[in-house]
This record gives sequence, structure tokens and C-alpha cells, in this order.
Amino acid sequence: MTRLIGDFVPPGAVLVEVHGGTSEPDPERVAGLIALGSERTIEQDPAFALRVLVDIAIRALSPAVNDPTTAVQVLNYVEWFLHTVGRTHLPGRHVLADGRGDARLVLPGRDWDNYLQLAVCEILAYGGSSVQVCRRLRAMLDGLLDSLPAQQHPAVRAQSSMLQESVEREFTDPARRALAQQPDFQGIGGQYAS
Repeated sequence: MTRLIGDFVPPGAVLVEVHGGTSEPDPERVAGLIALGSERTIEQDPAFALRVLVDIAIRALSPAVNDPTTAVQVLNYVEWFLHTVGRTHLPGRHVLADGRGDARLVLPGRDWDNYLQLAVCEILAYGGSSVQVCRRLRAMLDGLLDSLPAQQHPAVRAQSSMLQESVEREFTDPARRALAQQPDFQGIGGQYAS
């Protein structure tokens, strides 16, 4: 397969490449094994579910709406998604083999880094000047480091570094910068004393 699940396929695009074998494959039979639809679905494409959540958050962060509390609430669901996906083996590509172990189908897929970047990149871009959003993102990233396997940590640390750079760039006042750097699961007001 040449496309990820959920990719747009324009007319005439190559969707399947066939390699090896002793006979020419039947194009109609191969095409009959592929489901195409007019739009992505969350049942077939988990990245689409995450995309919808991110879109809700960045709409809430738009200057026309300016509702960081809604973005923080959406981050609760984004975090739940990431905790689930972060515990799943995601090879980035899937190889389906026959009984002898010979590869029969290779599907491109998303890996952990792809999901994490989708979850954080645009929310940080649109909400990087919001104390609430920065605090909630910090709590989410710290929580991922605390609970996910070590192989997921480099991508989380990379996103944490990007968050830190954004906070340093956006908050020039030391007191506001210190406030924006504190992890808080509610954005503002959820921090507890230890």
C-alpha cells in the first residue's frame, strides 16, 4: 500500500504496488480488497479522532473565540488518547505475512512520534501565549513521562523542550514565565500543595 489509512487518494493515483509473484495480479480483485470512502472515520483511522480533538482545541484558541478553558478541557481527552496509544506497539508500518512468514502486504502506519506531534504541535502553536494552555500541556507531558515506557520518552522530551522554548519566548516577565512553567491539570487553579 502506498498510502496511510485516512489519506486522500486522487483519481489515477497509485494505491497498491505489487512486487514478486509468478503471475500478473488481477487489478479488479486487488481493488475489491480495498475500502474507499468519501471521508475519514474514527473507527478506521484513530489519528482522525485525535485530529478532531486538536481542531476543537485550536478553534477554541482562535482570536475570534479566545476560550483557553475549552482547549484545556480538550487536552484531558488528548492526554487520555496519548496514554492509550503510548502503551501500544506502533511499528510505523505493518507487515502481514502468510503461514510461511512471507510478507504479503505492507501497510504504512503512524508511530508514537507521529501521534504525539499531532497532539501537541498545533495546540502549542495557537496556545503558546496562554498561561492556562502551557500549564496544562506541561502537566500532560510530565504525566506521559511518568507513566509511559522509556522508549516513548525521547519524543515526549522533544515536545517538552518545544514547550519550554515557547514559554521562554512568549513570557518575558519572569513572574508570568514562572507561572506558565508550572504543571497544572486544570490549567489554572488545579495545582495542589505537596
